[in-house]
Amino acid sequence: MFEHVIDTVNTVVWGPVMLILLLGTGVFLSIGLRGITITRIPYAFGQLLKGRKGSGEGEISPFNALMTALSSTVGTGNIAGVATAIGIGGPGALFWMWCTALVGMATKYAEAVLAVNYRETDAAGKKVGGPMYYIKNGLGKRWRPLAFLFALFGSLAGFGLANTVQSNTVSQVLLNNFDIPTMLSGLVMALMVALVLLGGIVRIAKVAGRLVPLMTMIYLLATLIILLMHLSEIPAALALIVDSAFNGTAATGGFAGATVMLALRMGVSRGIFSNESGLGSAPIAHAAAETNSPVRQGTIAMLGTFIDTLIICTMTGLVLIVSGVWTSDLQGAAMTLMVFDSTLPFGGNILSLCIALFAFTTMLGWSYYGERCAQFLLGPKVVLPFRILWVIGVFVGTQMSLGLVWKMSDALNGMMAIPNLLALLLLSPVVFKLTKQYFQSHDNQAEAKTN
Repeated sequence: MFEHVIDTVNTVVWGPVMLILLLGTGVFLSIGLRGITITRIPYAFGQLLKGRKGSGEGEISPFNALMTALSSTVGTGNIAGVATAIGIGGPGALFWMWCTALVGMATKYAEAVLAVNYRETDAAGKKVGGPMYYIKNGLGKRWRPLAFLFALFGSLAGFGLANTVQSNTVSQVLLNNFDIPTMLSGLVMALMVALVLLGGIVRIAKVAGRLVPLMTMIYLLATLIILLMHLSEIPAALALIVDSAFNGTAATGGFAGATVMLALRMGVSRGIFSNESGLGSAPIAHAAAETNSPVRQGTIAMLGTFIDTLIICTMTGLVLIVSGVWTSDLQGAAMTLMVFDSTLPFGGNILSLCIALFAFTTMLGWSYYGERCAQFLLGPKVVLPFRILWVIGVFVGTQMSLGLVWKMSDALNGMMAIPNLLALLLLSPVVFKLTKQYFQSHDNQAEAKTN
């Protein structure tokens, strides 16, 4: 009965209206920003390299703010999520993930700009922000119910997409690969998460700043080796991705076939699940950055979507396609695991390590998001109970059905995105104005130095 209700909610939440709203918001912002989220990518990477030391008020460096945001996005969605998208929607789903990411960079940029511009200082003297704050401070009192809805969905969504989903995937991989009981892996993960949460955002950011670059490089190196072993098959794989996106995918092997609409739906939903552009989660981390420029932090923030989807998810998708495993009867992370295990020495162990690290950092990053949302609703007194519930959720996730967990995640994703996307559209003139002023000043200064 409950699963049927979730299926009904997903049908509504992830229907054509949501797809249009997600992609439409990204397209609208991209046009309004005159494509700077693409043309200013080199500038963004330059700011990221300079961002290890902050310049302004905040709790964490601009670099660690991005690492914290990436810690919550670079997770099992990059492995199991991509596999699920291609396994159901066909190779064409990866094309729609790319499209979602390209316009999603503008969405992520706008979120961070508004988060820093409208952030507040809480009772403890810490900078806090995110959609609930830019709705409240940017749109006024009559829009406060929208801020309440975002905070409500945000405090609940983490328990689905970033808590139980992550621990469930890790426990299943460890069970299948090392025969480790889910009860044991659940207890160990819960304890490790609890130890980090005691230090709040500062400790979370420090852990993310060290683990995220390391785990990303390990995973990318492994996938690169696999792709080099199938180098001659990459052009055909790319052609298949584009063709399937517009013509659908015929049944082959254990694959049941997919329509264009199914590829589009899976690509967008899994893409959003992976990079979280439009959900409003990442700006909560960027609001804590030590910066005096909303636009500068926005350019750093948009790299999260670039790295997560256009690099990491692409590598996963290509590995699944060139190896042919996407046509098998396997599902989720098991597809990627089969490729690693059959291609690389200790490949299964390498992927298991990556999944564990990805999931661990995702649980940390989202704990902060959910905590901030809960605090917005109920005040500082809710912090400790929330952290306790979060740790319990890590364990509970290892004992749940994977199919139900994914469905719950999709539903909560969509409900969280709606108030944030509405706020982005309403506050877009502020984003455009701040961006124009910043880059006019930046370009004028650069021109003056060359003269």
